[in-house]
Amino acid sequence: MHKFDKQTDDQLVASYASGNNEAFDALLQRHQSRVYNYIYQMVREKNLAEDIFQETFVKAITTIRQGRYTENGKFSAWISRIARNLVIDYFRQEKTEAAVSSDDENFDVLNRKELSEETIEDVMIDDQIRADIRRLIRHLPKSQRQVLVMRYYRNLSFKEIAEATGVSINTALGRMRYAILNLRRIANENAIALTR
Repeated sequence: MHKFDKQTDDQLVASYASGNNEAFDALLQRHQSRVYNYIYQMVREKNLAEDIFQETFVKAITTIRQGRYTENGKFSAWISRIARNLVIDYFRQEKTEAAVSSDDENFDVLNRKELSEETIEDVMIDDQIRADIRRLIRHLPKSQRQVLVMRYYRNLSFKEIAEATGVSINTALGRMRYAILNLRRIANENAIALTR
């Protein structure tokens, strides 16, 4: 019997939030089949389901580490809701891309958030944040830096990262998790803000 088997999900979340990474591994092990199957039932495509599954747990990691997890006793429902929202986001994005490419006369191609004007200050702050992140990334161990760059700068899926680096998808996901945690730690230690 594993030392975490008798702990509730919330006890594992609290343990992980306090810095015990093995507690999150236990949560992942406990919920991965159910969450993956739930996602697969909605998207019906293996690679897409794997990507959304991994994004679900990266989002959970981020939320817990930021101290924003408040679903007492309902981790299972909470992680399923994250997965569901990511699936909905995926389908919305697909629908938007289809609408843009369908020459719909009623679609205003210029009325999009990414084309809205930012102030000079916003642009300068964003440029500074990007420069800080690039500098922080250089301090990560090579394996973590590699996964982070492949995911966020080259837009590779975790499956593609796993194949390119010769590791399992769970190992790639774990390296991403540690990269994010290390970036936050280094930023905190150096009083660097990573959001505007």
